[in-house]
Amino acid sequence: METAKLFNDSELFHHEGMRVIVTGQVGLDKQPFLEQVISLAASNGMEATLFNVGEMMYREAPDVTPGRILDLPISRLNSLRRAVFRDILAQAENMKNIIVNTHATFRWRHGLFSAFDHDLIRKLQPNMFITLIDDVDAVHARLLRSHDLDHTIKDLLVWREEEILATDVLATVTRGYGCFYVMPRRESMRTIQSLYRLIFEPKYKKVYASFPMSHVRGLSKVQEEIDRFRRTIAEHFTCFDPGDLEDKELHNLAVKAAEQGHRFVTVSVLGEEIQFDVDQILTCAGDIHGQIYARDFKFIEQSDMIISYIPCDENGKPILSSGVERELQHAHESAREAYVIWTAQIEPSPFITETATRVFSNLDQAMEFFVAQKYIKSYQREL
Repeated sequence: METAKLFNDSELFHHEGMRVIVTGQVGLDKQPFLEQVISLAASNGMEATLFNVGEMMYREAPDVTPGRILDLPISRLNSLRRAVFRDILAQAENMKNIIVNTHATFRWRHGLFSAFDHDLIRKLQPNMFITLIDDVDAVHARLLRSHDLDHTIKDLLVWREEEILATDVLATVTRGYGCFYVMPRRESMRTIQSLYRLIFEPKYKKVYASFPMSHVRGLSKVQEEIDRFRRTIAEHFTCFDPGDLEDKELHNLAVKAAEQGHRFVTVSVLGEEIQFDVDQILTCAGDIHGQIYARDFKFIEQSDMIISYIPCDENGKPILSSGVERELQHAHESAREAYVIWTAQIEPSPFITETATRVFSNLDQAMEFFVAQKYIKSYQREL
C-alpha cells in the first residue's frame, strides 16, 4: 500500500492555505526565528499565525515554574499537550495560514517520548512538515544561556537526528512523501527568506547550492566568488545552502587544538566565547561527518535542482572537491536537474559532463539561462 494512500484523500487536506508543523531539538530557540518568517509574510501581504506549543502549555498550567515543565508526570504532560492542540484546532478553523512551533520528541527521565498526538495532527491537516537544525555549538550556547539541562556534544547530535527522523516518519504517515523538509536555522535574512519562500511562495524553484568548502580556505579571491554565487542563488531561488551549517569547522578546530596539546578549545558562538572539551568533539567525529553527509543528500532530495559552482585557482586549475562530485552524482541518481558552473579554461571531465544537465562557463551565463527557461523572472549582471 502506498504511504500517500493510507487515508481517504477526500477526508483530508481540503482547506486552503498553509498549515505547517515546525519541529526542532531543544536549544534552537525557534520562536524568534519563526516570528521573523511571519513578519516577512505580513510585509508581503500574507496573513499567517504562529502557535508556540511550549508557550501555550505553560499558559495552560500556570502553576508550573518556567523551565520546569518536564518535571511534571508524563500523564499530565500528555494531557497539557492534547489540550493545547485542541485549542489550536479550534482557532485554526478560521485561519488560512498557520505555523505550529513544536517538538517531535522529548526526553523525560532519560526516556525518549513522542511529543505529538497523531490523531490531533491528522485533524490539523498539515500540508508541510519542517525540522529546523543548527550547528551544535550554537545549540550548546543557547542551552547554557537559557536551560538547566545536562548534555554532551554527542547528546546534541543524537537529539538532532531523533527530531529529524521522528518528523520525517510523522510527515510520511500523515501526508505522504515529499512534504518533509530540513532547514537551517541561522541568524540571517537569507535563511529567513528561504523558509518564507518554501512555505508561502512555491513558485520559487528549490535549489541546492553546491560549492567546494575545505579546498578554498585561505583563497580570498575564490571565496569572494563563492560568496557572490551563494548570494545570487539565494536572491533568486528557495535556497538550501550547506554553508549555513558549520559543524565541520568545530571539528577542525578541535583537531588543531589536539595537535597543539590543548584539552579545550574556545569558540566564538552567538557573540559569546565558549569552551569545548576537545576529546568530546573528537569522539563524535564519525557522527559529525555522517550527519553532514546525510543532511546534504537530504537537501538535494528536497530540491528541484542542484547548481554547482566550480572555481579555479590562480593557475587556472579547477578546484573540484570530492564532496561536490558526489553531490552531483547523487542529484543525477535522484533525477534532479544538475547545473554546473565550470570556470576553468580546461574542459571538464566526463564525470562532470555526464551527470550535468548543462555546463556553463560563468555565473552570469547560468543565470541568464534560468531567465530564458523562466525559472526566474529577471537577472541583472553586476557592473
